[in-house]
Amino acid sequence: MFKKYQRKTAYVEAAQFTDETKDRVYNSLTGNVAADWENGKPILKVKTIHGDIAIVRLGDWIIKEPRAGCYYPCKADIFEKTYKLAD
Repeated sequence: MFKKYQRKTAYVEAAQFTDETKDRVYNSLTGNVAADWENGKPILKVKTIHGDIAIVRLGDWIIKEPRAGCYYPCKADIFEKTYKLAD
């Protein structure tokens, strides 16, 4: 009855938000994005495709949504298990 399925190949554009890349990542974002601080560490607040504001913390990946100016954060361990660099 049950069959095995695998996730279809999908391509995303993403960048990791780190201490070294934080300025370049912030400057490359468009739309409703704000830089802020949380417990003395930089964070980004990005608008998701659902209209919510999501927090991006150091180490997280930011994935561009199909709709311009919308993004979503993904924890590094989940990103590394889910995506690989496209050829």
